[in-house]
Amino acid sequence: MIDRDDIGHRVQDAHGRTGILRDIDPTWEDPSDPPHDRSQRPVAFIRPERGGREWHADPTTVTRAQTN
Repeated sequence: MIDRDDIGHRVQDAHGRTGILRDIDPTWEDPSDPPHDRSQRPVAFIRPERGGREWHADPTTVTRAQTN
C-alpha cells in the first residue's frame, strides 16, 4: 500500500498499470455519482509516465513499482 510519501514516485495498480502517483485524497467523492448517493472514499490519482489520461485507484491496491 502507498501513502503520501510515495507522491511523485512510480507506482503500480492492481491491474498492472504503472504510472506516477500524483496525489492521494482520503475523502474523495465521485462527482459522477448522484448527489444523494455520494460517499467519501480514499483515492490515489496516477498519471501515465509518458503522458496520457490520469486515472484513479483504491490506494490500498497500489504499490511502489520496482525500479528498472
